[in-house]
Amino acid sequence: MVAWGEIEADAPEFAARVRELFQARKHKTMATLRADGSPRISGIETQIGEQATFGSMPDSRKLADLKRDPRLALHSPSVDPPEDDPGAWIGEAKISGRAVPTKDGFEVDITEVALTYLDGGLAIESWHPGRGHARRVRD
Repeated sequence: MVAWGEIEADAPEFAARVRELFQARKHKTMATLRADGSPRISGIETQIGEQATFGSMPDSRKLADLKRDPRLALHSPSVDPPEDDPGAWIGEAKISGRAVPTKDGFEVDITEVALTYLDGGLAIESWHPGRGHARRVRD
């Protein structure tokens, strides 16, 4: 299982920026897969400590989705760029993985972390198990 602490150890500046974006606001977004394979988007509250964690209401549709197929994607809160300086947009972050049940909720077994922001174009940073951290910029 890949825990958040592994990303912090491997790419500390990247991990700090992703954490900052996830903590910018309380409510995030989670994508799960419905029984027919179509996506479901739900609001979620997450915490990032040594692990990325979240809880769920006992009879929620997203919980049923995760019991059937644990794959998920988390998206940081969306923050608009400053109107007077669109290039100062702080960006957005995403975490993909699998939900692992615990006694208090779920931990995320992380398969990918992505960070996008503006830096002379659209900067895309990512982290994958076994490959580590990478950065590229699209014009």
